[in-house]
Amino acid sequence: MINYLYDGSFEGLLTSIYEAYYRHEQPDHIYYSDYIQVNLLDTNIQITTDSEKAAKVYDSIGQKISHQALKNVYHAYLSELNDIEIKILNYVRLGFKKGKEVDLYLSDDRVLAIHTAAKKVTRECHLMVGLLRFKQLENDIYYAQYKPDHNITPLISGHFVDRFSDQKWVIHDVKRKYAAVYDQKSCIFTDISDEMVPLISYTSDNYEKLWKNYFTNICIKERINPKLQKHNMPVRYWEFLTEKNCLI
Repeated sequence: MINYLYDGSFEGLLTSIYEAYYRHEQPDHIYYSDYIQVNLLDTNIQITTDSEKAAKVYDSIGQKISHQALKNVYHAYLSELNDIEIKILNYVRLGFKKGKEVDLYLSDDRVLAIHTAAKKVTRECHLMVGLLRFKQLENDIYYAQYKPDHNITPLISGHFVDRFSDQKWVIHDVKRKYAAVYDQKSCIFTDISDEMVPLISYTSDNYEKLWKNYFTNICIKERINPKLQKHNMPVRYWEFLTEKNCLI
């Protein structure tokens, strides 16, 4: 069994796809090297990220398949689903054969796997832009924690740059120890260790009280629907919600 090991980055994945083509190999798996369990019966090939090779694959997908296919690949990569890397490689191989028509092959497992992963990411993005809650720190920075199922921070950050361009803020993915940091000029992405997590202290708790009061007051007891509430606001996201104590 042939395994490609890469650094977990999108550029690293695209480099792996490049190597599969130019080595004329079909790896059985493409693994993030930090999480691979070594099996002496497997052939493990370390792939070194190369920005030029990655750029060639990136451009080829956009030009020879479509920009939508490129978007599908990126969103599927961010899903972090099991074995998604090899599924992306298989989708790209098919795309180079079928061209822009590839996404019409909805009954093909190679296409279905990528569409399913990409839709999961898109759905969570739409959900989290409404569920993310910011808390004000003493140094006038707004800080939000969350634990998304997928690695969506790079996707949702643009929404908050547009909406809160006059504020300094941090969106912290606690699960991945990763954050988007915005300083009113640019947004950067960085790793955050447990030691770097700020001590949350607020300039005022008036906003939080206001939000909880609003949530409580708009509630019509006769129309409470716990099942619908949990469908629209899944319980797994409640940990960082300001109004969580008001939820059923």
